[in-house]
Amino acid sequence: MKTSWRKSSRSGAINDEACVEVAGVISGGAIRDSKDPDGGRLTMSGDQFGHLLQQIKVGALDRT
Repeated sequence: MKTSWRKSSRSGAINDEACVEVAGVISGGAIRDSKDPDGGRLTMSGDQFGHLLQQIKVGALDRT
């Protein structure tokens, strides 16, 4: 089965240099660098992926 990677709809020409792509995989979720699609991937369980997304949504991982 081919993995379907998705980039944020908020990604555009301005943010293109700092983009990641996400995909659902059998084990849960995966993240990769959009500039290096053949490079490494970070995979995690569904629970871990959900927790990561929640932390992103509430701004807990924002760099200031």
